[in-house]
Amino acid sequence: MPAEADPGPAGLWRLSTGKVTVRVRYCGGQKLCASIAALARPYGKDGKPKRDHDNPNPSLRNRPVVGLQVASGMSPAGPNRWVGKIYNADDGGTYRSEIHITGDVMILQGCWGPFCKKNRFTRVR
Repeated sequence: MPAEADPGPAGLWRLSTGKVTVRVRYCGGQKLCASIAALARPYGKDGKPKRDHDNPNPSLRNRPVVGLQVASGMSPAGPNRWVGKIYNADDGGTYRSEIHITGDVMILQGCWGPFCKKNRFTRVR
């Protein structure tokens, strides 16, 4: 049986906690973009779809979180590695970030100054 081709970074990826699923795609050559495809809890306490209420720009605070582009123009920085900025709808911050992909595992690291946090995603499809 022939080996399957490496699917690359494009596709659906679910956070290890199951809280969020993101859609990663190419957006201009080898650059990557990502948007929120689904949330485990898409509705707020008021029963309405979650909104980007912590966005620093007041005019953007009413946009839905599902569908929100959280990464754009992540540039290649080596084999299976991209760097750029990522937006965190949980706190309205934009952070320096890196994506590393090994098989069906994607590690996304976001940094604020010297402090970094890594999140592990698994390919859904």
